Amino acid sequence: MKRIILSGGGTGGHIYPAVSVAEELKKRFGEDVEILFVGAEGKMEMTLIPNLGYNIKGLKIVGLQRRFTWQNFALPYYLLRSLNQARRIIKEFKPDVVAGFGGYASAPVVFVAQRMGIPTVIQEQNSYAGLVNKLVAGRSKKICVAYDGMERFFDQDKIVHTGNPLRSAFGSGNIDRAAAFAHYGLKEGLPTILLVGGSLGTRTLNNMMKSWIVTLGGEAPVQVIWQTGRFYEKEMREFFKNYPTKNISLVPFVDRMDYAYEIADLVISRSGACTVSELCLAKKPTLFVPSPNVAEDHQTKNAMALVNKGAAAMVKDADAADCGISTALKMIADKELLAKLSENIAKLATPDAAERVADEIVKLIKE
Repeated sequence: MKRIILSGGGTGGHIYPAVSVAEELKKRFGEDVEILFVGAEGKMEMTLIPNLGYNIKGLKIVGLQRRFTWQNFALPYYLLRSLNQARRIIKEFKPDVVAGFGGYASAPVVFVAQRMGIPTVIQEQNSYAGLVNKLVAGRSKKICVAYDGMERFFDQDKIVHTGNPLRSAFGSGNIDRAAAFAHYGLKEGLPTILLVGGSLGTRTLNNMMKSWIVTLGGEAPVQVIWQTGRFYEKEMREFFKNYPTKNISLVPFVDRMDYAYEIADLVISRSGACTVSELCLAKKPTLFVPSPNVAEDHQTKNAMALVNKGAAAMVKDADAADCGISTALKMIADKELLAKLSENIAKLATPDAAERVADEIVKLIKE
């Protein structure tokens, strides 16, 4: 029986890659593998992981706040407590390998495993390495990355380019386009933009849409799937009641992302690591509006990694309200540009990323 701990959490960007690798390991070994997730108490993984049929243990751990706050004074207490919890979990479970997927929840369990002589592998989703992965990289056996140039942060001999594991498959070409248009109440024939800002939503992108809609006079020149996010849904629906506009489908959450990607000629999006990887697989021309409110401004670095390869365009968050939509409209009118962006972003896709990360875990078990 192979026993593996997968650790990471706090956001979907750290959880879903771990789940994707777990699914690949189960596919390979079936009942001959036991997988335990370790996350942070009170975070989304504590509900999500059991719902997917996996066991999870929670650590009493909090992340470092990057602004002055009293919570940072309690950090040493939570860190020591979580290290002791991690040690107990590892002693009881006796893993062959521990894999960390970033986020503060993974730090204690990877750190403790390394001191107990258990081989570890880490996976870095972003083009700018996270603090946790930089701290535990020194004793990790392998470091799985999704971007070029990661030798800036890690030992080049340990780096394996795997890409970011994703649960969903996009760009398969098997989607019913008519059903996809009908699902969002749109019609074929008009260029279509998909605007997404994460499950909770993004104030910048919503304000950008509002600024544009008030100038339209009731009908948009292109179709838009406008994902407001659940946090902003009520506010945006009230706005939309006052400015009803044809050709715009307002949704709080994109429940069928495969449909949305299928019919979108252009995507306007934040540039979190997993979102970028999805867009590469879906081969979608994209205008990134990176969030400035993330560690080390890593979303801008993620976006620029594609922009520099002619695989995407970017507008700064501060400029989005003024020129975001106008830039998107120029892009969607340029069929040659869209075709080039689609071709270039597709070259960066790694559809077998979960398999590649699983390969590294299996190699450590065999060793």
